[in-house]
Amino acid sequence: MIPDFFQAMMVGFMIAIPVFFIYQRAGFNPVWSLLVFLPGFGLLLVFMQLALLPWPNAQQTGRKL
Repeated sequence: MIPDFFQAMMVGFMIAIPVFFIYQRAGFNPVWSLLVFLPGFGLLLVFMQLALLPWPNAQQTGRKL
């Protein structure tokens, strides 16, 4: 069996990799996707940031999100 730590890391990467690409397409720095590894509220911070902040790429295309 795989130890619990490695299982947690695999799940973290399964979340962090798609979030990395979402940050990249939105125009944010993709390194912010590493917040998903913070225990407790890291994933909540990521989704709040994506939901509440204006996306830099949306301003370049003239769209409002």
